[in-house]
Formats: sequence, C-alpha cells, structure tokens
Amino acid sequence: MSAGEASGDLHGSFLVRALNRRNPELRITCMGGRFLEAAGAKVLVDHRQLSVVGLSEVARHLRVLYRAWRTIAAHFAQSPPGLVVLIDFPDFNFLLARLARQHGIKVFYYISPQVWAWRSGRVKTIRRLVDEMAVILPFETEFYERYQMKVQFVGHPLLDVLRDLPPLAAVKERYRPATGGHLVGILPGSRPSEIRSLLPILVKSAFIMHEKLPPVSFIIPVAPSLEAASLNDLLVHRSLPLRLVSGDTYGVIRACDLLLTVSGTATLEAAILGTPMIITNRVSHLSYYLGRRLIRVAHIGLPNLIAGRSIVPEYVQEDARPELLAAEAIGFLEHPRRLQEQRKDLELVRSRLGEPGVAERVAEMVLKTSG
Repeated sequence: MSAGEASGDLHGSFLVRALNRRNPELRITCMGGRFLEAAGAKVLVDHRQLSVVGLSEVARHLRVLYRAWRTIAAHFAQSPPGLVVLIDFPDFNFLLARLARQHGIKVFYYISPQVWAWRSGRVKTIRRLVDEMAVILPFETEFYERYQMKVQFVGHPLLDVLRDLPPLAAVKERYRPATGGHLVGILPGSRPSEIRSLLPILVKSAFIMHEKLPPVSFIIPVAPSLEAASLNDLLVHRSLPLRLVSGDTYGVIRACDLLLTVSGTATLEAAILGTPMIITNRVSHLSYYLGRRLIRVAHIGLPNLIAGRSIVPEYVQEDARPELLAAEAIGFLEHPRRLQEQRKDLELVRSRLGEPGVAERVAEMVLKTSG
C-alpha cells in the first residue's frame, strides 16, 4: 500500500483495518506513516520524507524519492505482494504501478489522482497500468468510464473518519473564548513547504482582522505530520489571541465560526463538518505558471468543484494577500447571513459525497481484485 501524504496515510489505515477484519491472515507492507503503522501495516518507507508540493519543489527531493523507490523495488523483487494498492500521490505511484506490472503484480488505485483537473493525458497511463479503481468524488466515475476503465464510486473516506465526533456544544465549550467574540480557524496545510509559504500570510491576515474587528480570536489545529514547536518561528505577531491545538483538528474546525484554509483535504473536512471557509493557496512562480497551462477546471477548492459553482471564496497566488483575505473574512463575520448561506451550500456538498462505510466497500473491491 503506497500512501505518500498524511491524508493517504489516514485513509489507508481505515482500509487496512477493514481488510484485516475480513482476513486477519493478510500481511500488508506500505509506504506510509504513523496511521498505517498503528493499523498493523509494516512501514518500508516513511511518507513524511516525500511530502512536497508543486512541480518545482519536487526537483529538490529527487534523491529522497529515488531512495524510496529503490527500497520498494527491492521489496517487490525479494517478496512480491499479491496486489499493490496506490493511494493518490500520482507521480511517484505511477512509477510503482509500472514496477508492479514488470513483476506481474496487479494494481488497484484508491483515491484517484486529479487527472480530470490537470494533465488529463495521464488517464491513458492509468488505463494501461491499473486493474481497477475506487474513486471518492461523485463526478469521477463518469470521467473514467469514458476511457472504458473499471471504476466504482465508493463515497468519500472522510465520512468514515468523521462518523463519531464529540457533540458540537462540547467542542465549542473547549475551544471558544470565555469572553465571547468570533473564533477563526487558520489551516495552513500539512507540508513544510505550505507552512513556510502560507502561514505568514494567514497570520498577517489574522492580525489585520484583530485590529479592525475586535474581539476576535484565532486557533490553529496542527496537522498530525507537524510539530507545534515547528510553527513558532513563523508566528510573527505574538500579540494575537492565537492558540495552537494538536490532536483534535476536527473538533477545532467544528468549533470555529469561519476558517482561512489552504486548498486541499481540509476544505472537504470543513464542508462535511459544516464550517464556512475562505480558501487560499500560493506556490512558487514556476509551479503556478506550469500549473495554469495544464489545469482544466475553474476552481481549486473541492467544495466548489463538487457543487459545480463558486460557493466558497478563493484567493490564489497574487490574490493570496493578507489585506484581501482579512477583508473577505470580516465581511463574513459582520454579516452572519453570509455564513448561514454558505453552511446551506456545504450541506449540498456533503450530500453528494455518499455514505459512511467507505473502507468496507473498498476492502471488498481490493480482495476481489487480488483474486
């Protein structure tokens, strides 16, 4: 099982547990992290070595990527598995798919690369290398069926992750300030490169909001792949009423009135939990230039893509400026009707993501594919 990022590590762990419930004799090795390891998979490569974002950033990590590939290649040669399960992380996982084919190993893809959004020519590679796919977004089935691929929509795995949560009143009591006022969540991403690029922008946005709209306080749920101490040097405005919380991302998201969040998985977490948000992102100029030539969708935010229209504001690249983000956020907080309208739109997004039990459905497909 190959999961190159924190979200894949988490969703892969649910799949491992579902597989073991069906067949306790299975032996599962992986590229992953602490979640997959805790679920019972043997970690061959720690995915945190590979957590990069953007096309140009990958070049800096070629040595690490090559070392990981060599480790897994040696594993395939010495103890070939009956099936390789790839979880997103396409550029590296495509290499593993080719390697698996060379060894006569079947390939199952869980959580599709976003080829429907950019570099759509990669679908031909997937069709050639992958035996079956489990997709997690409702519009992906039609896309892959156009290429005569064996594909099934299983629902979004976050529905399993977010199935059992503390009551809303409990998380509000835990995280909201006793003095009252708005609570704004800051979600700067899970990769070190995202943190370096975006956390200063988001904190400066918070500082502007605090000056113009007191009382407002801020909270950062620290991603599992990060340490809270690693963020301290970037928190330049220490006079802010700002709190770091580790180990309860979903409780924090649920307790907030509004989120300033990087595009990615966090936007769907917020949508399922019903918390209004503003989406932002900024990558290197080279990555953005190359990406704009290849991207074929109108939005970067998954809630907007699933809704089929703009329900969440997006501030990308040159528009990812503190003054713009702060003004948009203040507009939401000063007009509660806007918050409520977005909550209703997020309910529509949640309804299109399927039902819980995703890991069990995928486990059944995996076992059938492995024969």
